Amino acid sequence: MLNQPTPDRGTARRAGASRVGVPTGLEVPTGLPGDTGRAAALAASVATSGVANPTRAKVRDDDLPRFAAQRRQDWWAELPELVSRDVTLRGLEPTDAASLVTMLSSAKVEEFISPAPATLDEARGFIDWTHRARKAGRYICFGIVPHGQTDAIGIFQIWPVEPTFRTAEWGFAIGHRYWGSGLFIESARLVADFAFETLGTSRIEGRAAIENERGNAALRKLGAEPEGLLRQCFECTGGVVRDHILWALLDKDWGRVRPTLTPKGRTTD
Repeated sequence: MLNQPTPDRGTARRAGASRVGVPTGLEVPTGLPGDTGRAAALAASVATSGVANPTRAKVRDDDLPRFAAQRRQDWWAELPELVSRDVTLRGLEPTDAASLVTMLSSAKVEEFISPAPATLDEARGFIDWTHRARKAGRYICFGIVPHGQTDAIGIFQIWPVEPTFRTAEWGFAIGHRYWGSGLFIESARLVADFAFETLGTSRIEGRAAIENERGNAALRKLGAEPEGLLRQCFECTGGVVRDHILWALLDKDWGRVRPTLTPKGRTTD
């Protein structure tokens, strides 16, 4: 997951864990889980799978600051805390470094993402980068903090696919010991609400490796629909190149599904 942030765009485009296409000028550390490398891979994969690929405006450096000035909340200056009964989502802090190294570098977590930070320096570099990218209006990263704890045990990321966040993509990683606890669904609820209500997002895209049954099931549970197969689109830990399923959650879908999710992630059905 993370080397020290670098302005080298070639390095940035090699990073990733669940997407396709870094906005021009956005520095992405190698191994960022959910990193963008998206445009070319998505276009090629969609073309071969026969799924329609809508034309999207090209992101320019000057688009994003102008967009940020239009936002209803100054999230780029200071990320708000998103709070529920069981979890708080907040910006990452330097004190989260040790927890992120521990939580995200396990074999089970790394199986479907790029390598997690292996050292405190790498984790601190990533945390610093998240703040710089957010202040540029180009990327948002929330740390997942369970109720009663102080350190982040995972992350939720969201970044624009278009020059604005009208279409966005999210990525996430959470410590293995918290799988099945309901924290993922509850965190996703908070992030989706933030995206649709604050960022003005209409469509959230997500990707998961075909073999990642848990990840695909979670996206479906949130109301996302599978839209295509992205062949050989992402290199995971250990050099394994995997096919991804592209999922999309629309604001109208979220309005239908959200009331069926309880705070612990169980549906009311």
